Amino acid sequence: MRKIPTFIPTTLVLLLLLFASAQAQVVKVDTITHWKKSFKAGLNLNQATFSSNWKAGGVNSIGFTAILNYKANYKKDKISWDNEIDLSYGMVNNQGQGYRKTLDRIFLDTKYGRALSDKWDLSISANLQSQFAGGYTYTKDANNIEQEKLISDFLAPAYITAALGFEYHPAEYFKLRLSPFSPRVTIVRNIGNYFDPVTNPTPFGVNPNESTRFQWLAFQMLAEYNKDIAENINLKWRYVLFMDYEKIDVNKIDHRLDLNLTAKVNKFVNVSLGGILMYFNAQDKDIQLSQALSLGVMYTFQNYEEKK
Repeated sequence: MRKIPTFIPTTLVLLLLLFASAQAQVVKVDTITHWKKSFKAGLNLNQATFSSNWKAGGVNSIGFTAILNYKANYKKDKISWDNEIDLSYGMVNNQGQGYRKTLDRIFLDTKYGRALSDKWDLSISANLQSQFAGGYTYTKDANNIEQEKLISDFLAPAYITAALGFEYHPAEYFKLRLSPFSPRVTIVRNIGNYFDPVTNPTPFGVNPNESTRFQWLAFQMLAEYNKDIAENINLKWRYVLFMDYEKIDVNKIDHRLDLNLTAKVNKFVNVSLGGILMYFNAQDKDIQLSQALSLGVMYTFQNYEEKK
């Protein structure tokens, strides 16, 4: 069983203290540049320890969730160029079980737009979705010993989608992209690790003798919402729909919804409730769900004032 290095908990505590010693939010307005930039970094820790005679039961554990989001958006006259890096990773180390991943997300996005009106742009964009580390399932063998099985990894899968279409942005906090031409390539590195002729003959929709799958004729819709819905409470969600024209079937349309609700407790501390809903027919025939609740610190920097 894989174990987390002993220096990691100490490093996490030091990082938490470093975040807490910094100003939680920095706004330095720059009215000269055409760029709007924002940076967010957060770290949440959770830990539990029990004495050997603790009668209520329990397992010693330590875990963390880290997030990083960076945006750099350019706007001048009718031209716009929006860029985003959205990263998250989390783990928990339960005594006797070792390291278990709880959150893993890589999302990179860039979009070039030319204004057609105040609320509509002609746009061309590209994004990448993947994960940092291996994902595993855990089952017990005939001897009741737990065995792990690799089911995903970095660039296994990875989705790269290019999109040509239109963007609707009626407000600063909401945008909707409609892209009738959205070719996508699915990458599965080391595809032999996931191939099973019975249960998984085409891992993530990719043929076992290949490492990529191209879908040239497809439609993509991307919607994003990011707004303070109350004082010190922020709601952010991103929904992506992908449909292959060659296989138009309601059961083969891909959906992904990422939702996060963050409440600022004080200058340094925040509580975050997040969830992911996915339906990728090439991955699983059923809806996939994940949820996480965390308490930690968040540092933000931006060079513009938010519009209320």
